Amino acid sequence: MSNTQKSASSNVEMKVSSESGKATYTNKKVETMPVISMQHIKKSFSDTEVLKDISLEVNHGEVVSIIGPSGSGKSTLLRCATLLETFEAGSLSYGDLFVAQNDASGKAVYAGKDANKQARQRFGLVFQNFNLFPHYSVLRNVMDAPLSVQKRDKAEVEKRARELLCQMGLEGKENNYPCELSGGQQQRVAIARALCMDPEVLFFDEPTSALDPELTQEVLKVIRSLADQHMTMVIVTHEMAFARDVSDRIIFMDGGVIVEQGPAKEVINNPQHNRTKTFLSRYQEGAAD
Repeated sequence: MSNTQKSASSNVEMKVSSESGKATYTNKKVETMPVISMQHIKKSFSDTEVLKDISLEVNHGEVVSIIGPSGSGKSTLLRCATLLETFEAGSLSYGDLFVAQNDASGKAVYAGKDANKQARQRFGLVFQNFNLFPHYSVLRNVMDAPLSVQKRDKAEVEKRARELLCQMGLEGKENNYPCELSGGQQQRVAIARALCMDPEVLFFDEPTSALDPELTQEVLKVIRSLADQHMTMVIVTHEMAFARDVSDRIIFMDGGVIVEQGPAKEVINNPQHNRTKTFLSRYQEGAAD
């Protein structure tokens, strides 16, 4: 079952403390548009339909976690939202910017390079395998996109990058290279890199899947801190307890559809759909072992 919530949410203004270097995201003005809206998305690979009429909206300051078994379409949905994949039917918009919408025949038509470029300024993406430039220092990895893509002032970008690295607990690692860092540290650099673009929404694609349990907790602590600061986030994750505790809303996907969604604690603690119950029971059994 798929449903879409109306949004009467607020824009987010980011402020950085000169003392702590930490960013906070506060309500600035009332907005009637969600940060991202995906309506009736359909996506196939060859003859296999992987997204079947998916609709999703995320409001300013909201944290949405997407859970489900492997092959359910979670990562494909995220890749469509972040323009790494195209879809055959449906619409995608970031605020007032339409990226794709259906034509008269019901096929998705993308707005073009300018709209795609603008959209990419509005979101950040953190991959499961870090995707840092191995030949760049930590600081250069964080500064690269704001300088080369956004053409921002170098001094301003460096100041912001250092503040973010401090916030991520990486002060003193600015001149290190990715190979000199642990997996958890590399993922925190990736989060800082995404934040340095000042996005309206952050997407995480299973950000802890490549990490051991101890390093996983490092990264989850950072994401939890961002949620406390009201950063808008969409998180694909297999960490059920984390999703329950950090999210406003959880979406359970299976077979390319949204089976169930609702307030995080209700979905995890009291799922309504039998498929959701079966999926979550396996995680509960694993946690008890």
